[in-house]
Amino acid sequence: MHPGPPLTAEADAVAAQEQGLPNGAVVWRLLKLAWRYRWNCLLLLVTQFALMGLSVTMVQFGGFGIDLIRHHLGQTETAPVLIGGYRLPSTMSPMQQVAIAAFGMALTAILRTLFNWSYALVSANLVHRRIVVDLRAEVYAKLQRLSLRFYDQQATGSIINRVTGDVQATRTFIDGVLIQLSVLAMSLVVYLTFLLRIHVTLTILCLATTPLVWWISIRFARTVRPMYDATRKRADDLVLRVAESADGILVVKSLGRQEAEIAQFAAANDRLRDQQQEVFKKVSRFAPVVQLLTQCNLVILLIYGGHLVATDQLQLGTGMIVFAGLLQQFSNQVANLSGLAGTIQQSLTGARRVFEVLDAAEEVRQPSNPWFPKNIRGELRMEGVWFDYKKGTPVLRDITLLVHAGERVGILGGVGQGKSTLLSLVPRFYDPQCGIISIDGVNARQWDLTSLRRSVGLVLQEPLLLSNTIAANIAFGRPDATPEQIRLAARLAAAHEFIEASADGYETVLGEYGMSLSGGQRQRLALARALLTDPAILLLDDPVSAIDPETEHEILSALDIATQGRTTLIVASRLSTLQYCDRIIVIDGGKIVQQGMREELLEQSGFYRDVAMSQGQASLRVARPETLR
Repeated sequence: MHPGPPLTAEADAVAAQEQGLPNGAVVWRLLKLAWRYRWNCLLLLVTQFALMGLSVTMVQFGGFGIDLIRHHLGQTETAPVLIGGYRLPSTMSPMQQVAIAAFGMALTAILRTLFNWSYALVSANLVHRRIVVDLRAEVYAKLQRLSLRFYDQQATGSIINRVTGDVQATRTFIDGVLIQLSVLAMSLVVYLTFLLRIHVTLTILCLATTPLVWWISIRFARTVRPMYDATRKRADDLVLRVAESADGILVVKSLGRQEAEIAQFAAANDRLRDQQQEVFKKVSRFAPVVQLLTQCNLVILLIYGGHLVATDQLQLGTGMIVFAGLLQQFSNQVANLSGLAGTIQQSLTGARRVFEVLDAAEEVRQPSNPWFPKNIRGELRMEGVWFDYKKGTPVLRDITLLVHAGERVGILGGVGQGKSTLLSLVPRFYDPQCGIISIDGVNARQWDLTSLRRSVGLVLQEPLLLSNTIAANIAFGRPDATPEQIRLAARLAAAHEFIEASADGYETVLGEYGMSLSGGQRQRLALARALLTDPAILLLDDPVSAIDPETEHEILSALDIATQGRTTLIVASRLSTLQYCDRIIVIDGGKIVQQGMREELLEQSGFYRDVAMSQGQASLRVARPETLR
């Protein structure tokens, strides 16, 4: 008894990621991401530093102007000192001196406007033209490389959110967290330096609440992190609800489930709203507390600073007024912690989910030294193949099969016996945990992945068509195909006549998923798309199961022509689909339990004969088996 093959590396990675990356690892990855855009970030920081300097300058010009007015009114004896210790010449009139202070403020305001404009341009370019675009493309590219196992374990809503909302949340770490924290650090240095130069004791007293603000912020961040995680999951559920409802709208309407779907969406919407309200309650309590603590600084300034001014220990303009302006700037930066703490948690939650995709192991990998075939015959061999989706539950058990080049083999079996899984192993949508699959004597794992999949044509039970022209749908796997090649593939698939009868022929634009076509027409377009690449191996996954008998006859006739000379595996639930097969295998419990020609299987008791009896195709042969000899 096979002990049950282990999960692959990708499955292990996905399972481990369910626990989430630790915050430290996420922050480190985000810092590496920011390092890619270090010059843009540096430019933003330089601009912020300039803005900070201009703010200090503007406040000092204002304080200088107030002291000038007081001096000329005779309230102070000593003329005020301008920035850098410079005194205006005594020969200048009072109005000229005040005008210089006003001009300095106006010039500083203009420069601040220009720098703010520059900062907005650089920030928008960094965020919307670089980070978001690059990261979204990187995540999407990784999703294209991951095997189907990843998609088996992830909901559609979660995948959509990771490419859209989570990427946006991730970029906020750079412009909304990293840059802002750097600005806050610069503020501590710049503003603190100027405040201490004005009055040391006053500075210490006014900033006494800052450690408390930091402590409250850290506690808040730890509290809201799991709440933001829950919010993202509920957002995934909401997106999934919309996606499933849109895809299954025909079923919803046919069963009269509109009101039920509306109620389920409303419930999911309410759950997301309630979760967001819980986060809002936390934030709404945190922000006012931080603002209150920072405003306490102004109370201390008025009491103690007013005492210093009244006792001539501090100038009113260049002393207390400038100090108040700088303190307000500093307090605003500290107050930003209320928004910054929430932004940090949102960005960490989004980044964690993005990095889970980027870090997911690629189960099906391009080999380091790939084999590029020149002439493909299409001989297919499976030796001791075991496969499972979930550890300990094999879907395929010890499959050994040889399909000669050009041979047509039918696959019959009950529901859930592994027929479609067997097909999916050939183009390496999955890799088996045990055993070897080889094509033309070369292990499929050694093939160049693109060459392998271009050599294998696949027609699904429910073909996927795109919202594009008929010609573009047929040429999806070979976009450089000429119109003549597209028409030839359509003729082989018995699709040319109905295409020509369409409004614009091959340029007719199909609706989403090709819903404007009948099931038989969609199936023939899918067959034409598979044939256009001229595959040596053709895989047909029950292509006529949902087709009416008349359309089935047309498609089977097309398949008879299309499969000639190609190695073909046909999964079928109707025996009529297998009438052109050279050999038939029967799968039960993930094993090949019968194989042989149609007449041989009819003589044997087993699944094939039971199906033949139930479909009324074996009564004569079973009753008089001697006629088969």
